Amino acid sequence: MSADLRRVLVVRPTTTGDFAGAGWRSPDGDALLREHDAFVALLDGLGVEVVVATAPMGMVDACFAYDPVFVTGAGAIQLQMTKPARRDEPAFLAAEVERAGVPVVARLSGAATADGGDMFWLDEDTLVVGRGYRTNRAAHEQLTEILGREGVTVERADLPHHLGAAHVMHLMSVVSPVAPDLAVVFEPLAPVPLLELLADRGYRTVAADPDELDDQGCNVLAVRPGVVVMTDTAPGTRAALDAAGVEVHTYTAAEVNKGDGGPTCLTRPLLRG
Repeated sequence: MSADLRRVLVVRPTTTGDFAGAGWRSPDGDALLREHDAFVALLDGLGVEVVVATAPMGMVDACFAYDPVFVTGAGAIQLQMTKPARRDEPAFLAAEVERAGVPVVARLSGAATADGGDMFWLDEDTLVVGRGYRTNRAAHEQLTEILGREGVTVERADLPHHLGAAHVMHLMSVVSPVAPDLAVVFEPLAPVPLLELLADRGYRTVAADPDELDDQGCNVLAVRPGVVVMTDTAPGTRAALDAAGVEVHTYTAAEVNKGDGGPTCLTRPLLRG
């Protein structure tokens, strides 16, 4: 999660569709596009090769490219999403990922549903997967089998009810690794076994500001160890990262934040290392 981010796929937002039905706070379309373009320019300026796709009309959440497809060492896993507004996204993004040169090697099937936002790499051989309203038991079972073929262990992290099934609550809402031994954690909602797992693996933690959850304070994208991108809406968490010696770059996120997604959500890493 914190190795050098060499190549990434992003999806430029659509400005047409049922934003309210998807849970957005009505964005200014032109400003949303300007913010996304500036985010892409920031990544490019930090040395990341950015592949840009365009969201189909009406697919308002497709700009959050981390969620529909997950990339492993072998290739991409096409997920299935439970949020009605996002159910067409996995097929769309899987095709874009393949167009970018990463083969789809597995697909969730049957009753399995999962969002990429519930998954993060603890190390090269361990994938932590949240269990909540977006990622269910069947997905855990299938992911354990799929990743097991690569020698990867899946560790489960149960998520709290918080505001309920209608409100997005991803595992990466409460944890973001920013170096091989450092993670940002939103402690009030972090599962205790996850905190114990981080400690067992030698991670130090930076506490996200408790008032900045909805401002994407804990949603931090590492572009290389100790160098991160985050929104400009979480000054308290930024100050904590600065104090920990992390180099922080910010982007304007007034409109993007209306869809409850931060910089990790906006990216589908294709190659790290």
